[in-house]
Amino acid sequence: MTDQAEYVPPKIWTWDKESGGRFANINRPVAGPTHDKELPIGQHPLQLYSLGTPNGVKVTVMLEELLAAGHSGAEYDAWLINIGEGDQFSSGFVGANPNSKIPALIDRSGPAPIRVFESGAILIHLAEKFGAFLPTDPAQRAETLSWLMWQMGSAPFLGGGFGHFYAYAPFKQEYPINRYAMEVKRQLDVLDRQLATSEYIAGTDYTIADMAIWPWYGALAKGLVYDAGEFLQVQDYRNVQRWTDQLATRPAVRRGRMVNRVMGDPASQLRERHDASDFDLRTQDKLEAQQPAE
Repeated sequence: MTDQAEYVPPKIWTWDKESGGRFANINRPVAGPTHDKELPIGQHPLQLYSLGTPNGVKVTVMLEELLAAGHSGAEYDAWLINIGEGDQFSSGFVGANPNSKIPALIDRSGPAPIRVFESGAILIHLAEKFGAFLPTDPAQRAETLSWLMWQMGSAPFLGGGFGHFYAYAPFKQEYPINRYAMEVKRQLDVLDRQLATSEYIAGTDYTIADMAIWPWYGALAKGLVYDAGEFLQVQDYRNVQRWTDQLATRPAVRRGRMVNRVMGDPASQLRERHDASDFDLRTQDKLEAQQPAE
């Protein structure tokens, strides 16, 4: 039961700019740009416009894994899109992704630029482009793509559902928190059962399915998102914990998690990445140390 009056929807919904909780300043019911600004273009074949959220981390992990595997054509520039400041609504970004969500990739390696938006589509594009991290065997490919699509369909219940109502909504409500907590725990159980008999998500090979699922559910398993580890008792999902720890040891995963990151330890933040040396020279702690004292 709740002391709040029951909400009765009006016959016609109207936009209330005060609603939306933490993200009210960037949520809106219409698409399209709010201002003119072109996207910057670097020197590498692949231009990524992103932020170090779980959806952004999927792609930077993939790019770093490709480079670690020797695919020099996967060199990339990663430009920061600060969604809290509305960068995703610039005319340039809307041109790259009409849905105004990070990440967006412009592949400039061919005769004409190719835009790719939605993180799952970017992972498939890169996997097919470089022939890596997506099996060619029909059964294994189907399994990998099935788990990739599972993540794309499931994560909104974790982020937009549980995360919003548990961590970001203007006030706590029992019904939506219980509804989405139940679903998130069910999803963790799905993963835990799969990983009980499989080293990686889709089988014996490390694939784009792992890269897509780890930034969301690996972070959740370690209590790193929404401060909800104890609430969800994430330690009970022991196979997810094993898999999460295993991927976290990969150097490319560690690097990918740093790119376009704007939160946490400054040493873990590489807000823009334009060269492999940036990991050693241009993390936020080093840039701040170079600034003159006031």
